[in-house]
Amino acid sequence: MRVPFLDLKANAASVKKMMLDRAEEIIDEASFVGGKYVNAFEERFANMHDTKHCICVNSGTAGNHLALWSLGIGIGDEVIVPVNTFVATAWGVTLCGATPVFVDNDALSYTIDVEKIVPLITARTKAIVAVHLYGQPAEMERIMQIAQAYGLYVIEDAAQAHLATYRDRFVGGLGVVSSFSFYPGKNLGAFGEGGALLTNDDTLASKIRAMRDHGSRKKYYHTEFGHNYRMSHLVGASLEAKVDLIEEWTAQRRENAARYAAHLSLIEEIVCPMEMPYAGHVWHLYVIRTPQRDALATYLQSQGIGVGMHYPVPLHKQPVFSYLNYVEGDFPVAEEQADTLLSLPMFPELKEKQIAYVSAAIKRFFKERS
Repeated sequence: MRVPFLDLKANAASVKKMMLDRAEEIIDEASFVGGKYVNAFEERFANMHDTKHCICVNSGTAGNHLALWSLGIGIGDEVIVPVNTFVATAWGVTLCGATPVFVDNDALSYTIDVEKIVPLITARTKAIVAVHLYGQPAEMERIMQIAQAYGLYVIEDAAQAHLATYRDRFVGGLGVVSSFSFYPGKNLGAFGEGGALLTNDDTLASKIRAMRDHGSRKKYYHTEFGHNYRMSHLVGASLEAKVDLIEEWTAQRRENAARYAAHLSLIEEIVCPMEMPYAGHVWHLYVIRTPQRDALATYLQSQGIGVGMHYPVPLHKQPVFSYLNYVEGDFPVAEEQADTLLSLPMFPELKEKQIAYVSAAIKRFFKERS
């Protein structure tokens, strides 16, 4: 049996006929940038997350940048960022000319360790980026308390957390602004690159809408500094076609995570991921932990099972951030977990027999080495 890490073909098939019709319509109308499907999706995605505004952009990275840029973050400012995340989180900071200040992750949730934030706050600190990693919300109540006490903005990086909840509230509207990704492999993936920002702030939403379109609210009149971060109509059409399915897909991911836990929880050599008490996890990734990660990954691949590593190099050890002068040992939890975290196949269409096959292979691997 072969079990892919991700099955984009199965996901795309669910809306293929609709998208072929929409592609023909969009071509016939020559409406390629923005358009009615982007507008419709913005309204629906905002409503799904109980927020007032959704502003679509052409990638999650663009969303990370606009979230901070629209708040006036710039040269000389510092922004607190978890060290265990994809590099695009930090690009949001560096593209503004600001400095990322990294924080270790919690050993159980894998999200930012909230108890390590306060010692890093300086007079230059302007914001905290809370990453809802692997589909698990960060500990937002404590983060918001810290932000309020020190007068900081809170930005949510929800690239992996569509429809995730924190204490029964949807992520995306907990901080001042949030960023989502619709990269094809995400829980809600587009036919191409895409992203969005959510906010409940009317003034900020208007500013972001202008900034994504060269800082313009009226053609050829530019009131803000901006960029070309507009979403294409074809990408928006694919998202609007898929959005009705995201709740079903989220339920399937949760069922798959429960099946993995039932199979794997008694294997002493691995640590299964936890859903924190405050979280409504959406399982973008199912990430186990074992000191034998590399050998297990090689074995699973030999058995036709796709795996991933999220993330094998913490941000402070990336060469591009060498100017920040971090050293080995600065973030012990992230450093240890970078060598031990392994992502197993996880997607809505994953079958129970495939999960059983993956689990049996993991059990066999450790049994042969006992």
